[in-house]
Amino acid sequence: MTAETRKRIQLALLAALVLATLRAGYIFYQRHEDQLAVERKKQAEAIGYSNADYYVNPKKLYPYDLKSAKQLTQQPVWVKEGYRYTYFAYQPANKHVDFGHDAGLLGPIEKLAITDVVVASNNVSGQPKQVVATFQKEGKSYAVPIGYQSAEGEYKIYSDEMLYIQDPRDLYKHWPADVWQAVEQHQVKPGMNEMQADFAIGMGVPDAGDTSYQKTVHYPNGGKPLVIVYHEGKAAEINPGTPPS
Repeated sequence: MTAETRKRIQLALLAALVLATLRAGYIFYQRHEDQLAVERKKQAEAIGYSNADYYVNPKKLYPYDLKSAKQLTQQPVWVKEGYRYTYFAYQPANKHVDFGHDAGLLGPIEKLAITDVVVASNNVSGQPKQVVATFQKEGKSYAVPIGYQSAEGEYKIYSDEMLYIQDPRDLYKHWPADVWQAVEQHQVKPGMNEMQADFAIGMGVPDAGDTSYQKTVHYPNGGKPLVIVYHEGKAAEINPGTPPS
């Protein structure tokens, strides 16, 4: 074995060791954050918070590469924030994603059956390759970005922040039946909290300078904008918003 060959092998082993260390560190960090969430839950129980939502700790997959991200295909998933994530037409035969044309936005707690997770180029110079989750809707194939792959081959996958891997109706089964009825009808009723409103009509953008007592949030709501004023965490005023110009 030549000195040059040994050097190359040593560099390859060093790169593999660094990659493994980074992955282990990322997983450790994510699990540490979950442990903190469990501790906060215990503290909340000790204090006696009345909002049972504080005690919900959804499961996560901690994907760190393409193989681990394919765990998304093993169960249904539900969208956490509706009208936030854009999806695109997808051609399974050649794994092509039409990033040039938006196909739509994922809806509030929309249920998806992920069929695959692949890496796709967005054909923009200097931009990283996208990691996308593929699914079918109304007989057509689509893909939604859930992360990216850097030029160095590193993955950053944020599906845990985008998707539930447990049915939200089970996670928040303590919500009254009338709240779930409003959520399923994509309506917000007075007295609903902000998370319940998010489940019903998707993501919202709060005004700057809000206080713990009063908060105003603007919801695009899939083209039917609403403005909700919360008093002490409960929807008190629900008004039509201004459509985007």
